[in-house]
Amino acid sequence: MPIYKAPTTDIRFVLEHVLNIADYANLEGFGEFGSDDLSALLNGGAKICEEVIQPLNQSGDLEGCRFDDGRVTTPEGFRRAYKVLAEGGWIGLASDPTYGGQGLPGVLAEAFYEMLSGANMAFSGYVELSEAVFAAIYAHGDAAQKQIYLPKLAAGHWTGAMHLTESQAGSDLRLIKTKAIPQDDGTYRLYGSKTFITNAEHDLSENIVNLVLARLPDAPAGTRGLSLFIVPKYLADENGEPGTRNGVFCSSLEHKMGLRAAPTGVINYEAASGFLLGERNQGISAMFTMVNDARMGVALQGLSIAEVAYQNAAAYARERRQGRSLLPGNSQSDEPVAIIEHPDVRRMLLSMRAFTEGARALGLWVALQIDLSKRLENEDERAKADGLVALLTPVIKAYFTDAGCEAADMAIQCFGGYGYVQDSGVEQFLRDVRITRIYEGTNGIQALDLVRRKLDLQEGRPLSSFFGIIEESISAARQDAVFSYESNTLARALEDLHQAAGWMRDHTRGDVVEAAGGSTDFLRLFALVAMGWMWMRMMVIAQRELTQGRGNLDFWRAKLTLGRFFFRRMLPETRLLNGRAMAGASDLMQLSADEF
Repeated sequence: MPIYKAPTTDIRFVLEHVLNIADYANLEGFGEFGSDDLSALLNGGAKICEEVIQPLNQSGDLEGCRFDDGRVTTPEGFRRAYKVLAEGGWIGLASDPTYGGQGLPGVLAEAFYEMLSGANMAFSGYVELSEAVFAAIYAHGDAAQKQIYLPKLAAGHWTGAMHLTESQAGSDLRLIKTKAIPQDDGTYRLYGSKTFITNAEHDLSENIVNLVLARLPDAPAGTRGLSLFIVPKYLADENGEPGTRNGVFCSSLEHKMGLRAAPTGVINYEAASGFLLGERNQGISAMFTMVNDARMGVALQGLSIAEVAYQNAAAYARERRQGRSLLPGNSQSDEPVAIIEHPDVRRMLLSMRAFTEGARALGLWVALQIDLSKRLENEDERAKADGLVALLTPVIKAYFTDAGCEAADMAIQCFGGYGYVQDSGVEQFLRDVRITRIYEGTNGIQALDLVRRKLDLQEGRPLSSFFGIIEESISAARQDAVFSYESNTLARALEDLHQAAGWMRDHTRGDVVEAAGGSTDFLRLFALVAMGWMWMRMMVIAQRELTQGRGNLDFWRAKLTLGRFFFRRMLPETRLLNGRAMAGASDLMQLSADEF
């Protein structure tokens, strides 16, 4: 069975040393959470993830969800584990205490969700989708809707699901056909069908709160004519408990490559009762409250699978003995050595770990900006944080999930043939994480969003602000000669990004096709520079602590070694990406469709 140990030491390092969350004690939620509380959160979360949730990962995949006459049964042990999670208060961590949530800063909740997803990605979706639905109703619901649904979602008694995709309308929501017909009592009747809908039917909770995009009869065409509706599985009775069964049914489940313990299927609306969430024809705006929250969660899923894949690959590499040593003086020995002694195996392991530790710091930094955008008193500072979140969200969603797939693939490579067979459990990591590059907006769409919308967001202020933050870190690192190579390398990478960003902004105002042709390379270039910035920060901290002899010296030495690996082996890719990003699309569009 695969192993998993929650990376609490590194998470705590990021929270306390890199993000300095103690500096935000004056903000709501932060002040009530001291060092002892952080230990309780991380240690308690690690315990439940390692002992309750992770043991169900491989068995849940092998068993999968069962479909019988419209009902879905989750794998053995899932109901019990979900109950333990709910009763322990692990659902609704960042939700408003007014509605039964824990009221934690989102950055702390995201730290727990990384552990939960690393333990069992399929299981984590039941919780994270519910959080996204809570966020949408909290932001756009009326008082009655909040009172009915939010306490149940925060407590885990009810779960949530998002209903966007239709067979003819995958990522192109303009083509949605599901209809919502107004009724005399102010409710709506929904007719139509959705596909690829996850967690809309299962047996973990007593009710499921579905948020459905649909079109009113008099709505304008395109996305401007979409509205968002609350369509619960069971209509709430006069006591707020599940009452009449609603007309929303699962007609089939998909047979998926991965995430088999999370049901994904076709949902039909047969005169289903729905309740408008937010304003008429403003469903896209309301939906993006969910989607942006979900994209952060998906980014952390990519990171979490990379982490668990690394842990299993490293453990196997320490034990598996094969091949002769290449070290001088040992090469003539016939005694096989542990494969971790082979340079190429180390290259893969270091690549995986350099990604996970850099991505963890960057992802939690973005999560902190989300908190600041909501909790800072100064309106300009809130807007600045919000702009940085909007800019970085497509970057981390796409890069973290791309790199998560790469890490899972490298783990299989470290295992060799044993990684390719089911018994090791390692191949599941790749099957599960592969969907993260597709759902919540494909990574190609994230790249288009970055170059077409986010670079010029707020007249380019978030982009300029982020560049300024990186430049400040480079200047600070240059004060210590030990970081001469790293600071110069990051400065050159930032120049690559500056140049490509200027090219992209020019072309999105003119020939958008040209910008689209290099958008994926540009996003990866952006991500590597952001990771380099974060690694620079972490290396400066590690060097300071090591010089002063504080804490775990081995931890600081390892952090410096990993940082140097990133700067020498990974960041230089920006020069290649710079050229590819600005190559345009002429070579891509040369062949006619019939010539493919």
